[in-house]
Amino acid sequence: MVMLLNEFSNYIASLLETGRFRDYCPNGVQVEGRPDIRRIASGVTASQRLLEAATAWGADAILVHHGYFWRNEDATVTGIKKRRIAHLLRHDISLLAYHLPLDAHPDLGNNAQLGKLLGFAQLGRFGDQDIACYGELAQPQALAQVTQHITAQLQRAPLVIGDPRRPVSRVAWCTGAAQGHFEAAVALGVDAFLTGEISEQNVHMADETGVAFIAAGHHATERYGIRALGEHVAGRFGLEHRFFDQDNPV
Repeated sequence: MVMLLNEFSNYIASLLETGRFRDYCPNGVQVEGRPDIRRIASGVTASQRLLEAATAWGADAILVHHGYFWRNEDATVTGIKKRRIAHLLRHDISLLAYHLPLDAHPDLGNNAQLGKLLGFAQLGRFGDQDIACYGELAQPQALAQVTQHITAQLQRAPLVIGDPRRPVSRVAWCTGAAQGHFEAAVALGVDAFLTGEISEQNVHMADETGVAFIAAGHHATERYGIRALGEHVAGRFGLEHRFFDQDNPV
């Protein structure tokens, strides 16, 4: 099936309610390509490697979580930015990016998808624009067991600050670089907080509060929302979709 780019982007904007978010970048079409879409590629970040892989596959549009034109970045189209945008324009491929709206979606979002993958029963939301989640495990486990489960599911060993013997029942999580939500998570009375990255001060807070901090990788925690979005749109409109996982150690 063929879908027009404007219909494609309008549907996703409505699905993710992009207009209600105060974000750090534009959500939706960032680079306009050909008007007709048959094949959509998805990936976490619009790196050169992702662009080349999607082009080789024959994508008409690329969906990403991390696109371009971030707040406070250099506005000039030079260097890496020039090469990436030139590649998209040369091959007439559209780039669509969805940042906070994708984090927050209750079903397809990064946090919802990570919670499902790890078996966390979500009880509510917290943090800026209610993006972060909190919930509980099906049954209490030692932190060491939780760590083993996360390692198996994400295929990556997380950095964990906390007593491996500590029982964990209530958890909070927020994918990506959400270490700033740790204090709010502690206030909720959770036993552990999971995110992608860690900062120096998080180590001290974990040590002094006894709440475990789990840094499971920015990329590793955000692979699931954009793939779910691509699969959803492709299935609904009869398009072809392929997720490209360009691994990142961070």
